Amino acid sequence: MTIKKIEEKDSWNSFFSQGKETGGSFLQSWEWGEFQQKLKRKIWRLSVQEKEKTIGQALIIKHSLPGQQSYFYCPRGPVFLNEAAKEKIFNILFSFLKKLSQREKAIFFRLDPPQKIELKGFKKIQDVQPSQTTILNLKNSWEKILAQMHSKTRYNIRLAQKHGVKIFTSSREKDFNIFWELLKQTAQRENFKIYSRDYYYQLLNLPSGFNRLYLAKYKDKVLAAHCVNFFNQTVTYLHGGSSREEKKVMAPYLLHAQVIQDAQQENFSFYDFWGINQTKWPGLTRFKLNFGGLKVYYPGTFDYVFKRGWFILYKIGKKCFR
Repeated sequence: MTIKKIEEKDSWNSFFSQGKETGGSFLQSWEWGEFQQKLKRKIWRLSVQEKEKTIGQALIIKHSLPGQQSYFYCPRGPVFLNEAAKEKIFNILFSFLKKLSQREKAIFFRLDPPQKIELKGFKKIQDVQPSQTTILNLKNSWEKILAQMHSKTRYNIRLAQKHGVKIFTSSREKDFNIFWELLKQTAQRENFKIYSRDYYYQLLNLPSGFNRLYLAKYKDKVLAAHCVNFFNQTVTYLHGGSSREEKKVMAPYLLHAQVIQDAQQENFSFYDFWGINQTKWPGLTRFKLNFGGLKVYYPGTFDYVFKRGWFILYKIGKKCFR
């Protein structure tokens, strides 16, 4: 087995559609690498090959730290084509990163594997990416998807339709600003952290419809807005915000329903609500679970420390500047 750096978008993204085992989250996509580069981060698109065939891939992102140090991050990866050889594939990638860490001054390596894998020497930490989510099977008919929802959710979708809530997509600067304000309001209300305005602006300005901005309008006011990702077989609800005004019209329910139907029409297979946690976000979790779907669990987030002294300083710094 050998390591190769991939420089072609089609070659990279086509790997994720080769088989059921590969999965392939948007966090490992070519476009996500481009997004990280827009955020001024260095990336490596690494392919593990056997007899010139790709059997594993990993998007590696370098995050800068004070003191000219850094760390490596592989979100929802590596991804394997050969399930039986996943440990061997991982070990080859890991050996490459160990050597690379010396040149790039990386003090640790972090990853959220998409499936269970033996990780010797790694320590489990607090989740970076959600380790629990709920996913709808879009191969079912819309009628069957509706039937699996909580009765109150079905009622609220119909109620929003009755009130005349309109759903549309937009790339206008004005509508992005509305999304940003709704997101801030919701984060404060539900007690979750958000990124900078520029982060979301760059996210929604990637090419080829990778992410789309959906909005729900009642009369002349936008009441809810979602940033939604379309990649591989899955549509993922990434970020969203809603207003407390006109709650009775149930705009967020119809917004999700419309995205689900659009995804079905475009032949996507799954709709991922991207993160549930009954303890941290009870309201949001209950809302998502009421749409039905299958609960999915991931192994979590893990760190491997390359430089123990620097890592201790990094942990102290995080506590001090929390």
